[in-house]
Amino acid sequence: MAKKKKGALAKRAAELEAAVAGLFTGTPAKKKTKKRKAKKAKKAKVVKAAKKVVKKAKKSAKKAARKAPAKKKAKRKVKKK
Repeated sequence: MAKKKKGALAKRAAELEAAVAGLFTGTPAKKKTKKRKAKKAKKAKVVKAAKKVVKKAKKSAKKAARKAPAKKKAKRKVKKK
């Protein structure tokens, strides 16, 4: 079963309880957990990478179009009288 997410207040209350219990028992308080980085930074990296891929694709398509021989237009035959 997956862990249930604790709310910010519930986490803080648990930390304070542990700290108070530590004062009486003599055990040191638990170190704070590091905060996770914001998701925006990760999303920005993904968007930037996607833009880079699109740019490369456009560039290669342009290059391929230049290398491809130009289409010749069909000439109409003129009937002589």
